[in-house]
Amino acid sequence: MSGPQCCSNPPALNPSSGSGHVEKFGGFNSYVTGSPDSKLAILLVHDGFGYEAPKARKLADKIAAAGFIVVLPDFFNGYPFDGNLASLPVWIKAHGVDKTIEDTKPVIEALKSKGISAIGAVGFCWGGKGVVELAKYDFIQAAVLCHPSFVTVDDIKAVKVPISVLGAEIDQQSPPEVMKQFEEVLSAKPEIKSHVKIFPKVVHGWTLRYNDEDEAAVKAAEEAHQDLLGWFLSHVK
Repeated sequence: MSGPQCCSNPPALNPSSGSGHVEKFGGFNSYVTGSPDSKLAILLVHDGFGYEAPKARKLADKIAAAGFIVVLPDFFNGYPFDGNLASLPVWIKAHGVDKTIEDTKPVIEALKSKGISAIGAVGFCWGGKGVVELAKYDFIQAAVLCHPSFVTVDDIKAVKVPISVLGAEIDQQSPPEVMKQFEEVLSAKPEIKSHVKIFPKVVHGWTLRYNDEDEAAVKAAEEAHQDLLGWFLSHVK
């Protein structure tokens, strides 16, 4: 999340969007959606624009409809990135991805305290780094990274749970050559189920910041959504 791509087409935040509700979860205001009786949970770690982005909540609702309880915490505590590229370096410094793993632990503990038996996590852009960190331990049962930022080959080498990485053909943060390195590392670890896919003709952020008027963009986003949902249905049970 370090260039203009990460800031393109910023969402109009809406605190009342989605069919779920907001509650305190692991110390964070969180958008929660899905059946409270489900024993399977998905943690959605947002991109820099935060948890009030309508398309993030819409995706959470879509995942929940498949039988999961989905939690989308506000890891920025009310201060998401405002889309101003000039302020991005300062914002990144204040919202270090290294904090994400510490922040996600109480959310995961809160899920387990509610009787959740299996947890998956998906991270977008900024959130990808936090999810790959979780995937290095037994905190979660499966991971998905969508157009991740700050994720390194060494991160991927350390992954211990089934992981799917969905990348864009046009991406300064995780370009196709880096995605191919991820794939090589994972294919050398057959004991870890993995999937790496590069979506043609789309740009970084396409899964959450697509233009509704662009039929091809919507289709590519929906394909990614189906891929990540399929991954969770296979590995979080």
